[in-house]
Formats: sequence, C-alpha cells, structure tokens
Amino acid sequence: MIVITTIIVVMNDSNTQNVIFSRRLKELRVNKGLSQKQLGILAGIDEFVASTRINRYEKGVHQASIRIVQQLAAVLDVPVAYFYTEDDTLAKLVVEWNKVSLEKKELILGLILRAG
Repeated sequence: MIVITTIIVVMNDSNTQNVIFSRRLKELRVNKGLSQKQLGILAGIDEFVASTRINRYEKGVHQASIRIVQQLAAVLDVPVAYFYTEDDTLAKLVVEWNKVSLEKKELILGLILRAG
C-alpha cells in the first residue's frame, strides 16, 4: 500500500508539472503571436514535424526534453524555471528576475533576506 501511494503521488506531481508546462508554453506562444509551426522551427525542431510536436507539448501528450525546453525558453525569452514553477506569482517573478541586472538582484535579495 505504501509503495502504491508513493507512486500515485509521484505520478500526480509529474502530471501537475506537465499541465503547468503545457499551459505556460501555449500562453507564451499565443502572446508572442507565433503559430505552433513557427515556434517549433525557431526552437530548432524540423519544419516537417514542428507544428505536431508543439501541439503535443501544449496538449500534454508528450513531454519535451530539457534540451527542447531550453530552446523554447530562449525563443520565448523566459528562463527555463518559468515552465516548472508551480506558483503563478513566483513564475512571474522568475521572468522579471531574469530581466534585472546582477547589481539589482543582489540588492533585492538583501531586502528579501532582511524582511524574512
């Protein structure tokens, strides 16, 4: 029983991550005004399968490899962590954090540490 419960929890966590990744990928693609095929090609996916692959990632049918996620993140101008952070507020913070200079990051981190 314990083993089965553990497996179910892991599967649910994996499914949650896949749902989050799929939703965020589609939102970013649509907001950038890209078709599935365009995004796939820009991310280095063969043009003949680009649309299908992105569609399957967005629907959660297939999980993208970390290499593909890195390429998608680069094209969509977000950090890889954005796709995997469960909390939407934290995901927005990750995107904004990526835009800030190192000097400002150190200042912000100092403020957070003092506030905590």
